[in-house]
Formats: sequence, C-alpha cells, structure tokens
Amino acid sequence: MIKEAIYHRPKNNFAYAYNETTLHIRLQTKKNDIESVNLIYGDPYIWEENAWVSEKKEMSKTGSDQLYDYWLAEVSPEFRRLRYGFLLASGEEKLVYNEKGFFDEEPKDSGFYFCFPYLNKADVFKAPAWVKDTIWYQIFPERFANGNPLNDPKGTLPWGSAEPSTTNFFGGDFEGVIENIDHLVELGITGIYFTPIFKAHSNHKYDTIDYMEIDPQFGTKETFKKLVEVCHEHGIKIMLDAVFNHSGYYWEPFQDVLKNGINSKYKDWFHIWDFPVQTEPKPNYDAFAFVSSMPKLNTEHPDVKNYLLEVGRYWVKEFDIDGWRLDVANEVDHQFWREFRQAVKSEKEDVYILGEIWHDSMPWLQGDQFDAVMNYPFTTATLDYLAKDKTTAEDFANSISKVMHSYPDNVNEVAFNLLGSHDTPRILTICGEDKNKLKLLFLFQLSFVGAPCIYYGDEISLTGEQDPGCRKCMEWDKEKQDVDMFEFVKKLTTLRKAFPVFGNHGQLRFIEANNETNHLIYEKHSGEETILFIINNSKEELVVTLPDYTKGKVLTDLWNDSEFAANADTLQAKLPPFGFQILKY
Repeated sequence: MIKEAIYHRPKNNFAYAYNETTLHIRLQTKKNDIESVNLIYGDPYIWEENAWVSEKKEMSKTGSDQLYDYWLAEVSPEFRRLRYGFLLASGEEKLVYNEKGFFDEEPKDSGFYFCFPYLNKADVFKAPAWVKDTIWYQIFPERFANGNPLNDPKGTLPWGSAEPSTTNFFGGDFEGVIENIDHLVELGITGIYFTPIFKAHSNHKYDTIDYMEIDPQFGTKETFKKLVEVCHEHGIKIMLDAVFNHSGYYWEPFQDVLKNGINSKYKDWFHIWDFPVQTEPKPNYDAFAFVSSMPKLNTEHPDVKNYLLEVGRYWVKEFDIDGWRLDVANEVDHQFWREFRQAVKSEKEDVYILGEIWHDSMPWLQGDQFDAVMNYPFTTATLDYLAKDKTTAEDFANSISKVMHSYPDNVNEVAFNLLGSHDTPRILTICGEDKNKLKLLFLFQLSFVGAPCIYYGDEISLTGEQDPGCRKCMEWDKEKQDVDMFEFVKKLTTLRKAFPVFGNHGQLRFIEANNETNHLIYEKHSGEETILFIINNSKEELVVTLPDYTKGKVLTDLWNDSEFAANADTLQAKLPPFGFQILKY
C-alpha cells in the first residue's frame, strides 16, 4: 500500500455532519491501490475490560480522480460522539490508519483514533431546502426584454438592431420580464438570478451609484415589487446580485473622496494608498483588478460594514427577495460575510447566499458564510469535454469526481451549476455552433447534482463571443428562435422534476469512461431507483454494452417513453453521433 497517498482529516469535506443525526466519513487512497476499506468506529467513552469497544462498517468507493480513490461511510452515532479509524486491505496486506499513524493491529485505546467530538445541531451545514429543487435562469436585465420604452436611457437603440458593446443600451427592464414570464414557466424555471439592478453608470451595472435605489432604466421600486410578486405567484424565486467588494466611480462617498481628498469623512471607506487620489493612468487605490471606476470598499470599517449589512437586510425585508449572489466574494473579508449571513437570515431564514468564487471554496462553505458558490470547476470540466474536445472521457470523469469530493454532499446538493454566463462566451459558440453538443451539455448539467442555471437565450440557441458579445438582446421573434432546443431543454427540466433521482436526490457514479470511443456511462441512484445515462461524445455511431447488473431488469427509456426487458446475454445500446440514452430501472 502507498501510505503517502492515504489521507484523512476529521473536518471539512472528509468528516462532516450530513444532517442532525448522520455523519459522513471519507478517506482518500492512491487510485487502484486499496481493495477494501472498513471504518472502525465507536463512542469514545464505551469501554469493556480495559479496551475501547468498537465496530466495523464497510466503506463504499464513491469515485476516483486522476490520482486518488475516495471512500465513504455513513454512520449515526447514538450519543453523537465518535472515535474512528480505518482498516485497509489489499491482497494479504492489512493496515490500520488512525490519528496517530499506521498500525499492523488495531489499538485498543480510543485515544489513538480520529475524533468527531460531538454532533452539535448548530454546526450542521444548512442551506435553504428549496434550492435543491430549483432550476435557475440568469437574466442580464438590460438585454432580456424592453417592456416600457418610457424608461429607456438616452440613446437607447432599437431592440437587437446592433451588436452589443460595452457602452450601448437597448432598454431591457422589469416590465419586459413580467411580460415574458410565461416563457420561463413553460421552460420549467423556478428561480431567476438577476445581474445587478441597482442604480449604476454602465449597462452591466456592476459599478453601483446607489445601493438603495433601482436603476431608473429598469423601472421603479413599485415595478420591482410587482415583478417579485408575479414570480412568486408562478413558483419562481428571485436572487439579486450584490456588489460589495467595490463601489462605482459615481457613488457619493467616493465622489466626496475625489473632491475633498484627505479631508473627506469617507477616506477610510476605501483602500487609498496616498493623496491626492489619482485615477489615471492607474489608480493609487485598491480596485476591482485595476479598474479605476470600481474602487474597492474597506469592509472592515464599521461604517461601511453597517451600511452594506443594511443593504442586505433592506431588499429582503422590503421586497421579499429569496437570495443574494455576491460578486467577487473571495476578496471580501470572512468576518464581513459571517455578519452578512446573520443579518440577512435574521430577516428571512431561508434566503440563499451564493458566492462568486472560481477556485477551491471550502473556507466559505462551513455553514457560517455562504450556502453555495458558483461551480466553475464543474463548468470548466464539462465544457472542456463536451464542447471543446480538449479532454477525454476519462479526464472528464476524473475532473467531475474531484469536484464532487472537494465538498460535503450537503454542500454539493445546493451548488450553483452553470455552463455559461455574462462573463463567458455563449456555450453554443464554444461548441462551434454544433447544437448536438449543446444538447449533451444541457443533458449532463440537468442530470448532475446541484442547482442548474441556464443563461438567458441559451435555451433558444443564442450565440456570442466573449463579453460583450455574450450579452446580446434576447430573441423574441418565434420564427428566429430555436424551438427544437427550447423543447429539448423543457423536456429535461420536466424529467428532472418528475424523477427526483434524475436531479438532486440521487448519488452520481461513473460506470464507464471510454477514451477509445469517447463515450460515457454514469448512473444516478437512490433507494430502489436507478437511472443510467449513456453519452456518445463522438461523430461516429456507437454500440455500447450495458453493465451486467442490468440483465433481467425491465428498463424504461425515459426519453422515448418505452420499456424493454434486459434478457439477452449481452445487452447493447446503439447511439447515433452525439446521441444519448436515459434508462431507468
């Protein structure tokens, strides 16, 4: 056994409370090195005849990445306390691994073992339950629909009359969303994520001028309240975008600093290096990247903190919003986010708090800050395999397994799984405008664990390069919409809702990742129900042999709504180029 690869720590994604009675214990070992693992566990205070009383439970291998295998055991300690270790076997070799190291025999003293001191209810990671069954839809308000020309900004262009730029306006607003709510309902959407709606200078609104006011081009507070009510009536939650890392250039406190310099009462609200304040050619203050129009806020300053916490509370309390997406969340101090969580959840306990973080986010996902982060590692792995042909089926399975084992299961269940956004090229464009590839992307996204998000227009095959190209006007002319793609996505959302195991109530396991034919087989399993997914990510027709354990079972093809019995000695499925099958048994 390769001891150097065997790893566990009694915290975070390796040992955690899945709920108020259940612990999940994970172990990492070298890939294909260990044949079986048993969890040795017991209450630390139960001894008999001067020996700790323990029992064993076989651990299941839940996945592998490029280097490691991952093992899981689920236990419910009677007294909420646990000491535990691992019995590993490979051929004739056996080894005990615990907090003190490796042993040939099981130590009889509980002090040698890893400790989960007590399962405190207050420490259980709890995200809003409704998120697990939410299908999100991201709207860039300026480009979704223009419902009221009277509030158009000066110089607004006719809808879709030009390519999007960093400076042009087309007049998208709240009334446009209200008028087109049926489109979202029919698609199966149950949550809308709006990029910033607050008063700002730009068309993207990430340069806030007033955190307490709606941008006039989108409508009034009364219109927004009506939008929230209409969405709630249709079973759709609302999440707003909070830009607390930085303000806009025209925000009043920053304007005061520009005017009064070192004498400004707001000078400590920002991270200014020296005076006088300089914006060009480079700012002499911290900013988002080096963008002088987005000065970074000092969230450790009591007045700044109190102001922003009130912003968080206000929109929940006054408008009944359901979530906050937090822009550039990783650059704001952790203590601010702890207080933000307490502030907004004091107004509404099940508000969803989503952080924009592109890298390993475990420090923010321990129950005291965010409920979830935007799952960009999922995005990268899925696009690289299905859209860009940069990786093989095995690479993809390894990457997704790594994503799944980077966080606890109850964190993964509310992750925000996106394929495209206002910050990335359109996914159809990334696919080289191959719509069959786009369909495979949607299939995997909507059958994966977590909460999927569709970027407006992707469901009707909008194209567009990197920002600003990805922010073009939504197409509302039915004759110019890809109705086939819309119906395809609609069918997937219907299946996700009809079969809980299809979506967020089933464990995902890869069965086969074949580099030679570039096909993938994975299953979603829960209780007595299993759904098998087969994806042919190639230009060739493919005949795939189904797993042996499907023999003798009645299989239901969920896509074509047909049944057949798996009675043949070798059961095979024929898939067209870039085709798929969804089989339930």
